[in-house]
Amino acid sequence: MDDLDQLKTDLLARVDDADLAALEDLRVAALGKSGTITEMVKGIGQLPPDERRDAGQQLNAVKNAVADAIDAKKQTLEAAALDASLSEDRIDVTLPARPDGAGLIHPISQTIDEMVAIFCEMGFTVAEGPHIETDFNNFTALNIPPEHPARQDHDTFYLPPDEDGERKVLRTHTSPVQIRTMLSEKPPIRIVVPGRTFRADHDATHSPMFHQIEALVIDEAIHMGHLKGCLIEFCRAFFDVDDLPVRFRPSYFPFTEPSAEVDIGCSREGGGLTIGAGADWLEILGCGMVNPHVLENCGIDSTKYQGFAFGLGIERAAMLKYGVPDLRTFYESDIRWLKHYGFAPLDVPNVAAGLVGGRGR
Repeated sequence: MDDLDQLKTDLLARVDDADLAALEDLRVAALGKSGTITEMVKGIGQLPPDERRDAGQQLNAVKNAVADAIDAKKQTLEAAALDASLSEDRIDVTLPARPDGAGLIHPISQTIDEMVAIFCEMGFTVAEGPHIETDFNNFTALNIPPEHPARQDHDTFYLPPDEDGERKVLRTHTSPVQIRTMLSEKPPIRIVVPGRTFRADHDATHSPMFHQIEALVIDEAIHMGHLKGCLIEFCRAFFDVDDLPVRFRPSYFPFTEPSAEVDIGCSREGGGLTIGAGADWLEILGCGMVNPHVLENCGIDSTKYQGFAFGLGIERAAMLKYGVPDLRTFYESDIRWLKHYGFAPLDVPNVAAGLVGGRGR
């Protein structure tokens, strides 16, 4: 304890002469677990009781002085090192800019934009809705019976019951947006609904999350001819085939009556698939006149209004148009795949020009 003043003087002198590396070594040697000052603090207990207090105060004063000096020196050295680095790493503003790789539009985004452009040319407006839906909007209002397979847990993603015991659902189609629109707006209605949907399925042609686009038209004088004309023009504009054969086959959906599947002409000669005139047909979407029960469920007088609706999978349409063989690759985030199938933002097809009256190709 008699040499505390000399110890303090020596340590502070070493602090003044240290660089960052030596400063850390000095801190450990003086203040670490086995440091000089730390060992002296441990030895206070061996002193006579009447000397311990004064010795402790003196050691703490030395310890604090050394610690403060180390901290101040460290800040000074770090600031000097930063200034030196900034001085050496200054940017030469006269140099040319670094080249940036151009981003690409994902085929799903491109396909959605193409479809929306076509329908907006026909007078549709875009509507959207939440991914988490009520059972009423997703099933009941669409005339889907309680025993329908789509309501079962093995087909549909349900959320845990809420405080009222209701289980919300990840929407299985974009049709709930049609219900929300009919509940909140009065006819006439003409909407197109693109968006994500969710089903418990996963293989080369199915994904747990995928995209759909649907359309709904409600008015007083809508009939099946309007539906057929709308879809024929859409298919020919989207696939860019002026004389694309389109046929309607009777089918069944709970929310439309009558209902139909829509096929387009194609050829499978040589093991490939070519959209257009050919001996084969390819199913691409479902459609129909809105079931009167659906209108009544939404508070619309089915004796005064009628309408049509249709929907198709966006991934499936993109695969057909752009030759993507496996649906799962849409979601693998492979930059090499995107460079092959992606679209440059300023080099995309003008699909709206494919409508009758606007042929610009």
